[in-house]
Amino acid sequence: MKLVVGLMGSFCGLFAAISAVGGEHDWPQFRGASASGIAPDGQDLPERWNVETGEGILYRVEIPGLAHSSPISWGDRIFLTTAVNTAGDSSFKPGLYGSGDAASDRRNDHEFRILCLEKSTGKTVWEKTAVTAKPIDKRHVKATYANSTPVTDGKHVVAFFGSQGLFAYSIEGEFLWKKDLGRLDVGAYDLPSYEWGGASSPIIWDGLVIVQCDSQGESFIAAFDVETGDEKWLTKRNELPSWGTPTVFPGGNRAELITNGSNFIRGYDPATGKELWRLGGSSKITAPTPFFAENRIVVCSGRAPERPIFVIKPGGTGELGLEDLAWSVNRRGPYMPTPIIVEGKLFVLNNSGPFACYDLHTGLEHFYLRLPHAGDGFSASPVAADGKIYFSGEAGNVFVVEAATRFNLLATNPLGEPLMASPVISEGVIYFRGAKHLFAVGSK
Repeated sequence: MKLVVGLMGSFCGLFAAISAVGGEHDWPQFRGASASGIAPDGQDLPERWNVETGEGILYRVEIPGLAHSSPISWGDRIFLTTAVNTAGDSSFKPGLYGSGDAASDRRNDHEFRILCLEKSTGKTVWEKTAVTAKPIDKRHVKATYANSTPVTDGKHVVAFFGSQGLFAYSIEGEFLWKKDLGRLDVGAYDLPSYEWGGASSPIIWDGLVIVQCDSQGESFIAAFDVETGDEKWLTKRNELPSWGTPTVFPGGNRAELITNGSNFIRGYDPATGKELWRLGGSSKITAPTPFFAENRIVVCSGRAPERPIFVIKPGGTGELGLEDLAWSVNRRGPYMPTPIIVEGKLFVLNNSGPFACYDLHTGLEHFYLRLPHAGDGFSASPVAADGKIYFSGEAGNVFVVEAATRFNLLATNPLGEPLMASPVISEGVIYFRGAKHLFAVGSK
């Protein structure tokens, strides 16, 4: 059994007005604005770089502790989370394997930290410890105690450490509030004694911090006032543990809060938490994050036997049927990486390297092949800019692929350490979080 951890068209103007999207160079949450993974054109990122000679490497800074959370950026700053074992270094085991074993560092105190770095240099601006405590839950040997990516709206920075709580700071590092969400036992649905650790990340929409908490206990999705932490709504969910991050589709007449889940993919009213629609047929383990482009919502999962890809028409109500889908396909969904859409083409990468390209609107398969890699596979979600897609491999290689209907591998660039977190693209620089360092790669 594998571990799950946790990564725009005509709607950009509306979405920027109501959500934590920010300016075109900001990357405020997991996978950036709308979880799209897409940066504006004109980034001029290099195809090739060399960490040994320093070519294309603007800086490399060491990050304390252990985390698979992605960086985020706003203005001239980068924000990250981490968990620092006070008894010494912690480790994880990358690779393609089925063990559900737990790591052995739960008995030690950990410092759950939020870091703010200067984007241009990597220098630390501020660093805060949200809590120092023994982890409440175990973690899978491939996971960390800081899997969830933080979120910002330019005024607040919110970090989620699962059972340790939800914490809000000002963008200058002033503590604002915290919420205890109870114990969130996130693990194997069929082996309740296994504890893998969560990875769903918070989002900010219209002044609300929204968190999806699907666990072995009582699952729920909830919204809190970003200024005060006051609970605005909480909706219980009859769900198995899950790891995807919720996404708000702004829509024309209404917004839809989309959640991945094993029993049902669901759409909610993000202002009230009222369920709008549901769609069955998903996998028993769901990790990819819902995302959208060109008036289509994409939700998928990769646990056999279903492994579906659903391309959903917005605006549905109640139980969705075939008429509510643009198209769908089984046995092709990714287990970990969230797919990406580039100019009407849907690119889907699975952990062990199967890689496909589909027409977003018709489902036509342009190609299906295996992306070459060095054994450890893929957990990070791809990002794209200027017609190029960047895939981070667990073995430390970054694959640069043309975003075209015919497969074209442009370059393979080693960074020298495992890459589990999804990258960030901002102002002509792509930021990779490795197991030990943050790398800034660019042509500047």
